[in-house]
Amino acid sequence: MTVRDLPALNALLNATSAVFLILGYVKIKRGRQKDKHKRFMLAALVASLLFLTSYLIYHSQVGSVPYPYHDWTRPLYFLILIPHVILAALMVPFIVLAVWHALHARFNKHKRIVR
Repeated sequence: MTVRDLPALNALLNATSAVFLILGYVKIKRGRQKDKHKRFMLAALVASLLFLTSYLIYHSQVGSVPYPYHDWTRPLYFLILIPHVILAALMVPFIVLAVWHALHARFNKHKRIVR
């Protein structure tokens, strides 16, 4: 595997995390499936951490990648990218707290954060 393979791996890891998140959500909403919910959510966390590791490795090697087009899609790209980056960074403490409370069986606090 080379650094050029990492964007595809990143997409796969993100998609995998999304599937695990959806499955975990479905399991907890159906009730009495807390163990399956926990497993899916931890799997989503692992996939996300692998994504973040791969993403950081890629950008440490490649650097910033400029948007290749100078047409109407450029402003749209930045309109999506800028809030995405800000929200992704802001989510980290909430994710850490949600996982912390869940692992310590503080489910009321966990629920308050994830809603």
